[in-house]
This record gives sequence, C-alpha cells and structure tokens, in this order.
Amino acid sequence: RGLAGDGGGGSAAVDPVRSFERWKKKYTRRTKRLRLQRKERERPEWQVEREGISRLVQQYPQINADEIQRFSDFPLSKKTLKGLQEAQYRMVTEIQRQTIGLALQGKDVLGAAKTGSGKTLAFIIPALELLYRLQWTSADGLGVLIISPTRELAFQIFKVLRKVGKNHEFSAGLIIGGKDLKEESERIHHINMLICTPGRLLQHMDETSYFYASDLQMLILDEADRILDMGFADTMNAIIENLPKKRQTLLFSATQTKSVKDLARLSLKDPEYVWVHEKAKFSTPATLDQSYIVCELQQKVNMLYSFLRSHLKKKTIVFFASCKEVQYLFRVFCKLQPGLPVLALHGKQQQFKRMEVYTCFVRKKAAVLFATDIAARGLDFPAVNWVIQFDCPEDANTYIHRVGRTARYKEGGEALLVLLPSEEKSMVQQLVQRKVPVNEIKINPDKLTDIQKRLQAFLAQDQELKEKAQRCFVSYLRSVYLMKNKEVFDVFKLPLAEYKTSVLKIVSMWLNELKCDKLLDCRTPGLPVPCFD
Repeated sequence: RGLAGDGGGGSAAVDPVRSFERWKKKYTRRTKRLRLQRKERERPEWQVEREGISRLVQQYPQINADEIQRFSDFPLSKKTLKGLQEAQYRMVTEIQRQTIGLALQGKDVLGAAKTGSGKTLAFIIPALELLYRLQWTSADGLGVLIISPTRELAFQIFKVLRKVGKNHEFSAGLIIGGKDLKEESERIHHINMLICTPGRLLQHMDETSYFYASDLQMLILDEADRILDMGFADTMNAIIENLPKKRQTLLFSATQTKSVKDLARLSLKDPEYVWVHEKAKFSTPATLDQSYIVCELQQKVNMLYSFLRSHLKKKTIVFFASCKEVQYLFRVFCKLQPGLPVLALHGKQQQFKRMEVYTCFVRKKAAVLFATDIAARGLDFPAVNWVIQFDCPEDANTYIHRVGRTARYKEGGEALLVLLPSEEKSMVQQLVQRKVPVNEIKINPDKLTDIQKRLQAFLAQDQELKEKAQRCFVSYLRSVYLMKNKEVFDVFKLPLAEYKTSVLKIVSMWLNELKCDKLLDCRTPGLPVPCFD
C-alpha cells in the first residue's frame, strides 16, 4: 500500500501520523485506567466501601417509584443485588416499588397490600441496606427486629433473609416458641437481625439478662393485624415500650383495623402511607379465578372427594374450621386414597412436625394439604393451583387471606368456597362489599362419588377413627355456635339430623346422648353456650 499521492490504485492510503495519534490516545486511556485500578487496589477495602455507600446514599432522593421496574433500578449495594439475582428475584411488585424507596430514605412506613404481593422483600431489602450503610458488625448487637405473628411465618421470613442476605456479613437469628429457651439465650446477644414471635421476644426481654435492644435501628411488624387478632396487643405495647424511641419502623398489614391504627400511632412517627390495593377494582389478585358452590352439609365430604379425584395433578389447600376436623378428615382421606398425597397442618402439631409438613408440601408437584387458618396468613406455598374453603370463613378478611395462598406474585390460581344454603346470602353480600368478585357454579349431582358406605365401614372397623369422628362433629358445632358473624352463622339452621345420619350413622347413639336434638329445638336467646367437650 503506497503513501498518499503515490498513484497506486490499491486500497485507500493510511496516514501514519493520524494512526499514531489514535494509538497514543488508546494507550493513554488504558494506562490511566490501569493506574486507577492499581490505586484502587492499594486503598483499604473499608475506604472503597464507604465511598460506594456515599454514592448510593446520594441517589436516594432521586428514587422515582414510577420508573422502577427491576430491583437493579434501585440504588442497592452489590451484595444485596447479587443475593436477589441468585435467589431469582428480578422484577418488583407494586408494594416493593412503593415501599423500598421510602424505607431507604429513612422514613417510617405503614403499608397495606393484598396477600401474596411480596411484602417480605419490601422490608428485608431496606433492613439489609440500613445495616450495610452503617457497616454494622456482630459487636454492634441487635440492629433490626422483625416481629411476626406465627412461627411458620417467622421461619419463612428467615429463609428469605438467608437467601437474599447471604453475601452480607450480618448475623441473623430466629427466636420462636417450641425451641430451647436456654440455647436461644446463649446466642441472642450476637444476633444483628432478629426474627421472632411476640410472646417469645417478651419472654427473652423479661428473662434473658444480656438481651439488649438499646441500639436498635429498625423495627418491622409484619402482619400486624394478625398479631393483634391473636391477642398480642398488650404484649406488643410492652415490647415497644422497651425499644429505643429513635428508630425507623415499618408496619405491614393486609387489613387496616382500628387496633392496627392504634398500634401505628404508638409505634410510628410521621409515617408514609402505602395503600397498594386502595385504587384496585378488587381486593384479590386479578389472576385469581373465584367461585362458590352451595352444598348441603351431608354432601360436603362427597363433594371434596369427587373434586380431588378429578384434580389429581393439581396442588390444593383445603381449609377447615377446626383442628379436630383436619385430624379426622385427614385420617379418612388417607384411607380413601384419592390418588394424590394427603398432608395435614394444624395448631395441635408440634413445631417440628409443622415445619416438616410445610417443607414436604412445598416440594410436592401435586398434593392436597388439609389445614386450619394457621396456614392462611403469610405462608408462601409455591405453585398452589386451588384453594378450597371447606368451611365458610368467619368473615371477608379471613376469606381474602385464605385465597391469598394461591395466585401469588402475579401467577394464576383458582379458589372455591363451599357454602351451606343458610350461609349463602349473607356471606356473598359481605364478599361483594369487600370488592371480592365471586361467581356461583352449580354442582352436578351425577358427578359426585358417594363414599358414605366406605366411610361407615371405616368407622365400624376403627374405634380410634370413630372417636375422632365424634370429636370432629362436636368441634364443628362449637365453631359455628361461637362465630361472631351471626348474619352468616346460625347453628340452629344447620340440618344436623341429616348430617348425623349420613356421616356419623355409626355414632348416632352417642350423639343422642349428647342431646344434639334438644340443641336443635332450643330457640331461647341468651342461653349459655352448650358444653361440647
């Protein structure tokens, strides 16, 4: 290739001067970059980290929730982002979009959102970032306190925290009932992030001499309405009185009751209100298909068996009113062998057993879980296809929490509510008032499998099962009798004679001794509650 003007007819001539200048610029940039990298490596790691924290904090005021689509759109530390990515969390939900930015800015937050909306990450991420900004260590003690209503929900929060926060150096602990108090006491003063239930926490505050919360930076109350519904109002007041006033507080609740607002006034300072579902057309996820059927009391077991037989490849949760119902029908369906694994979860089980059942159900691709309302709040069961409410929920709030076990994180799901003729009118009206879209479907009697003869044979052969049947029947009567929602529940409208004959024919003599027939004829208001023990 000739120089410019050599008359050659080949390729375009190359100017060596310009070529050298380009090479020189490229070399200079590369040399400068390497020099900066060497300088960066020579600086102490803590200094580099502090400068990175400073850059993140400068971005907090510019957070615009409307522009956030992914977690990477938030100014988060590399350690948190890496944990989110490894746990397969990428896209944010509405409660996360609205809450995380406010929490990063240090504001108190009172949040309300539908179940399954992703509240857990909405408070775990700000908690991790707060301790990261402060360069918190085990020597600094307790920095974040997360209070949950139940052991199962606390355990679930702990699992999410371990996944997302595994790249941080903070220590995390789970303090719940059913564990050894002395063993917890020996480790509790080393914990930076503590997840607990209210009763257990107050017990440690009273009995563990070296449990300190004087340097607490953030208090998180998850499912606050449930905490108060379970009778922990006085416990929460006592806990909050022992915490430092100068702290950040995040309070989350699926429903906003008077007691929740009272707790918010006590624990929050100038909070930001986040009502994710207030503008929504419905109180339940749009991806949830909701229906109800009207079924006679004596046909409910036939209906459930027929349903499970036609949904063998589905994952289903069935809610019952009492532990004794779950215990009895679990045994019955294990004997009936509907064609898929049957599991049971209720409050009478030991903590270890409940955790074992929860883990087993999560791992199954197709199974049915018989449960009380212990499974209705906060627990995350992945890929649940159906939620069946075998017994009518106490109110619309309970209904919403039960169906929240499916259609989580924008996935699809289906819910079926089983109502007695006496419950239909009032319950449907209450659901409509709470913006719950529920449609009636009719039962085809020809498709119901009658299991009464098999059931009676089981009862005749198994004395223990017969006793469980007796307790189940009485427990169901008691639960209906004690329901506060008298517009829906009236024990005197139940067709107990038919139910007794169809389901518990073997033990009808025992029921007569219980004088259920007299109970049916009793119409006098103000009578004492019958003794069903």
